[in-house]
Amino acid sequence: MRPPKPLLPGLLGPSGAGICKAIRAAREYLCARGTAELLARVGRTIAEVPRARHLEKHFIQASYRGELSRPPDDLLTGQGLFYLTEQRRLFLDCTAGHYQMTWGYNHPWLGAVVREALDAGIVWDDHSNIPGSTVKRLSIRLVEAANGCKPLGSSTSAGARRLIDDEAAINTVLLGVCTGSVAASSALKIVLRRHQAARPGVRPVLVALAGNYHGTDVLAQRLRGMWKQFVRGITFIEVEPNDVRALERAFRTHRGRVAAMFVEPILMNREAILLEEDYLRRARTLCDEADARLVIDEIQTGFWYPGFFLYRQYGIVPDVLIVGKGMAAGLHPLSAIVYRRRDDCLAQYDAISTNGNAPLAAAVGLGCMALVESEAGRIDALGRHYHQRLGELPATCPGLVRAIRGKGLLAGVKFHEVGAALEFHRRAIRRGLWVRVHAYHEGHSTILTKLALAADRGIVDFIVDAFLEILKEMDHG
Repeated sequence: MRPPKPLLPGLLGPSGAGICKAIRAAREYLCARGTAELLARVGRTIAEVPRARHLEKHFIQASYRGELSRPPDDLLTGQGLFYLTEQRRLFLDCTAGHYQMTWGYNHPWLGAVVREALDAGIVWDDHSNIPGSTVKRLSIRLVEAANGCKPLGSSTSAGARRLIDDEAAINTVLLGVCTGSVAASSALKIVLRRHQAARPGVRPVLVALAGNYHGTDVLAQRLRGMWKQFVRGITFIEVEPNDVRALERAFRTHRGRVAAMFVEPILMNREAILLEEDYLRRARTLCDEADARLVIDEIQTGFWYPGFFLYRQYGIVPDVLIVGKGMAAGLHPLSAIVYRRRDDCLAQYDAISTNGNAPLAAAVGLGCMALVESEAGRIDALGRHYHQRLGELPATCPGLVRAIRGKGLLAGVKFHEVGAALEFHRRAIRRGLWVRVHAYHEGHSTILTKLALAADRGIVDFIVDAFLEILKEMDHG
C-alpha cells in the first residue's frame, strides 16, 4: 500500500512543492547552526536554501500588500530570534514577531508541550461552558501571579478559599476571550456596568493616557481619540503620562464621575514611554479616593519580566488586569482579564470569543509561565544588560539620539528628528535587523524593539554594536 502524499504541498497550490522544499531547507539551516555563526551571516543571502516561486500578495489588503512590482519577500521560517525570508535573506528579529512571540520562533520545549498535549488528547478548542483542565489550571496560575502569592495547589485548597474571600485580591478570571482587543473591551464593559450600578444616571468619565492603545474595538479606540462622532454618553479624558498635576486635575475636575482609569506600564504606541513609580502609585490612590477602578493593561508587558507582570514592581495591585499577546507565546491568540470578585458583573455572553477557551493554547500558556518562572534571574539580568548597553547610544551620538525609553527587553531609541529615525530604520533593515519605527504621528521619532526571551548576551551585544555602527555612519554623513 502506498503511503499518502504529503498534504501541505498540495494545499499551497501549484508551487507548493518548491515552497515546502525551501521551508524545510531553511529550517534545517537555522537548526544546524549556533548563534555565533548565524549572527555572522545576518543580512546576507543564504545560498544553502533553494530558490522557490513564492505566492504573491495581490489579494491582501492594501496596507499590507507592499510593492507588487517586486518579488515577494515575506517570512519563510524562523528559529529562536532568527528568520529567513522567501528571498533567502537572514534576519535577526528584534521585535518578537508582532510583539507576541515570547520565546521567539519555534521554541523546542514549547513545541514539545504542544505535541505532548495533542498526544494526551488535549483538544484545540472548546466551549466556554466546559473549560478543559489546562484552561482551569491557567486561571489558577494567573491569579497566583497577579497577586504575587505562593502556589495554591488547587482551586479547592485552603489557600485558594482564603484568596477567593479576600476582597483586596484580584481573584476572578475571564479566559473566554481570544484577543487583547476583546479582553480590553470586556474590561471596559465591567467598569461601565459597575459605574452604572453605583451611580445611576451619572455620565461616566473614563481616564486614559495620551497615546494609549487598548485594542481595536470602537470603544477602546475612543479612549485614544478616535470615533468621536459615534460614541455618546461617556466623557473621555486623556492625560499625559507621568504628569501628576494633570492627573490630579482630571480627577478633581470630574469628581464623582470617574468610572475608571486605563494605563499601560509601557506605552509601546507612544514611543515606549515608561510610567514612573510615583505616577502609577498616585493613580492608584486617586482611583481609591474616587471609588474608580484602576485598569492596568499588560498586553504588551505581561510575561516579559520576572514575576510575569510589570505592575508588581510598582508595589500596587490593580482592580482589573488585562493580559494577552505573550501569554500563549504566539501559538494561538489567547487573552484574559483578572479582576476583583465584587466586580464580576457581566452576563455569560457579554464578553466572549469563539476561540477564547482554547485548551491547547492554555497548555502553551502554562508552559510559557513555567519558562518565565524558571529563567526569571536570567531574564532580569539580560534586560538590565540590554538597557545598560542601549545607554551607550545617546552618549555616543547625542546629536542623533535623544533618549532610551522602556524597561528591560522592551525598549525605544528616541531620536531628535523623525528623518533620522526613518533613516536608521532603513539602514537597520538593510543590515538584517528587523526593528520597527514610530514615525506616523507628529513628534514620533523612535525605533522600537522587544527582544524575545530566548535572546542571550551575544545577541544583545550584536544588536547594540550594530546600532552603534549605524549611528556612527549616519553621524559622519
